[in-house]
Amino acid sequence: METDLVYVASFEGGHRFQAGDYPVIVLKGTYWEMGRQYGGLMKKELNEEYSFLLASMEKRGYTKEQVRAMERDASAMYPERLKEVFRGMSETTGLSYDDIIALYNGGIIYLMVPPAPASCSYLAAWGDYTTDGTVIASRNWDLPDAILPFNAWNVVAIYRPSDGSNAVATVGPAGMRPETLMNSKGLFIADDNSGIADLDVADSNRPDLVTEFFRFMLDYSELESLKMGLQGTAPDVPWIVDVAGPENAMVLEMMTNKTRVHSGDGVVAAANHFTDPAWGLPEAPAHSSSRYNGLLKLAGEAKGSINPEKMMAIRDVRFENGGATFYHSGLGGSPYSTIHQVVFVPATKTLWLKTTEEAWQRVELRPLFGAE
Repeated sequence: METDLVYVASFEGGHRFQAGDYPVIVLKGTYWEMGRQYGGLMKKELNEEYSFLLASMEKRGYTKEQVRAMERDASAMYPERLKEVFRGMSETTGLSYDDIIALYNGGIIYLMVPPAPASCSYLAAWGDYTTDGTVIASRNWDLPDAILPFNAWNVVAIYRPSDGSNAVATVGPAGMRPETLMNSKGLFIADDNSGIADLDVADSNRPDLVTEFFRFMLDYSELESLKMGLQGTAPDVPWIVDVAGPENAMVLEMMTNKTRVHSGDGVVAAANHFTDPAWGLPEAPAHSSSRYNGLLKLAGEAKGSINPEKMMAIRDVRFENGGATFYHSGLGGSPYSTIHQVVFVPATKTLWLKTTEEAWQRVELRPLFGAE
């Protein structure tokens, strides 16, 4: 397993490295400056990715302007700091601001037709479950195989803002809305589809909850504060939100008007159903309950021996073999895969990353986050 970063390039104070198969970019300054650096360091990838998105949507009968318009209204509710990043990116990529917005929502747009089934999963262990009591968090980002081409443009992006906010790391396709984030205080946040988005839709416009993750990571330094920040946020549709910090981990089951939080005695998991019976919801789909129960079973069998390597081994167990990882698996009538996997140790700020066809790769985030 490779660990060292190889220097690749610099642009206006930002730097690009390579960690095995994955680009790593470190951005510094104002949000506008970091956007310019992002665009300059990833210009080729961002343009390739956007061209692929447009070509794919045009094959489905959408024009470039229709693609741009799909998320234009929603972007009005984006945090200003994020908009500044987008403005900077548009200045150094040759793409317009509307293009950058469309790319940011590329995964959503791309999977609108046809809609994707519920997906993703979470497992965190600590206390008696890990070798030294340390919290170890993990997540799978699962989607239909149709989105696999976007893995060609994956990047680990580290934002080091000059305004005193936390440094933030994101994982995912370049320029696309990240759903796996960590910060310099050792906090982790990710999401799982609730599987019930059609049962509870807000009757008023609300900001996209996942877009708010970037703001949460910039602003919150303790897990309890992050939890309260999430509890005070009303999503537009139900979400399962996974969070972890150096001392604990938990799952938030969020309806549009109520949130329930659950943790565990050293282990917590989530898939694509709300587990609290107080919700009174229909029985969970088999693919979700299987992955949820499988993760807890594997963690139980490994109790006391879970370290990052063991967590990666748990995450490598396929869905068909009692685990949670898809590999061209049948789900919802189409092939499904785990697009990326992450293991994160909040105490050391060490990240391990794996995509569908690649090996696990370690990235030490602590030095990239800068001085604390």
